[in-house]
Amino acid sequence: MIIPIKPWLDLATESGGSFERPTSSRSGLVLASNWESWEWNLGVRDARPGLYENVAAHRMDFYHEPILAEEILEAMRPLEGKQIFDGTLGGGGHSELFLRHGAHVIGCDQDDEALAHATERLGGFGDAFLPVRGNFRDIDALLANLGIGQIDGILLDLGVSSRQLDNAARGFSFREDGPLDMRMDRSAPFSARDLVNGWDEAELARIFREYGEERHAARVARTIAKAREAESIETTSALADLVAGVVPKTSGRHPATRVFQAIRIAVNGELEALETALEKSVDLLVPGGVLAILSFHSLEDRIVKRFMHRRSNPFVDRPEWTEPRPNPDFAFYLPSRRAIAPGPDECDRNPRSRSAKLRIAKRA
Repeated sequence: MIIPIKPWLDLATESGGSFERPTSSRSGLVLASNWESWEWNLGVRDARPGLYENVAAHRMDFYHEPILAEEILEAMRPLEGKQIFDGTLGGGGHSELFLRHGAHVIGCDQDDEALAHATERLGGFGDAFLPVRGNFRDIDALLANLGIGQIDGILLDLGVSSRQLDNAARGFSFREDGPLDMRMDRSAPFSARDLVNGWDEAELARIFREYGEERHAARVARTIAKAREAESIETTSALADLVAGVVPKTSGRHPATRVFQAIRIAVNGELEALETALEKSVDLLVPGGVLAILSFHSLEDRIVKRFMHRRSNPFVDRPEWTEPRPNPDFAFYLPSRRAIAPGPDECDRNPRSRSAKLRIAKRA
């Protein structure tokens, strides 16, 4: 059943429980360290039976430590009554933060397993959390199907989840042997196996060069094309060994890292989905609404940076013009034109945050 978001505003007080939130030194925004005491002191367990048990029981088996949590909270301001679209729900870490502060969250993911775990983890928040299966590229249609016109915030965390990387059966990583898969949406018909064994050498070289920024793209493509003439390449370790045989190891990173990245991006159409969602965000955010994008490699960040800069200039100028003219694409203000990166403490605590970059734009 689809539950319209407007009635969510009244759900917190239906059972008569107290939902007064704690304060902190950061404008009322509370991070994970405050959550345990809040759970016990709010009276939430009386107001919403099972909330504490539901959240605590699933925090460990599918925990998603939200990267740059404090910075995202400060930007999104997920206060009472706000509606936020989390387009990459994953383990639900960022959504949980928003829900704690009273926001209503539409959590979207195309990965059935991630959606199921996050839905169970966040089930104690009741109708304040609405899980939706889909790809954020379809954000306009997903919201329209829920009867929602505009929202207060959009978050896209573009990283691959730890659970996906650590599950050999999903085929995202070469750390353990598994089938070549890499589909975020496991119902999709096209997998990494299809790409590696079916695309011609020139196309393989192109994606390794463009999506993986691999210097030895042509050599890797040629090696793959030759190897699959004898037998198809079926596993992550088989592909990783082929790549490692022709790409010199120049750092602590595995030689196949960039090739695996390129294949994953191509299989899931990640860059096209990002570009589409960025353009759609313009009409879906209310004035003052916040767009927050967390990226993990230069290709994604470059797309986000160019979009935000192009859409945040009130005027454009050209040498042949006598004066600047209004920019028809102007839609956002940027709190900062620079990306926000995790500090040393967060990088030490969560090594997978090291490559993260957060960019924020506010709807004009």
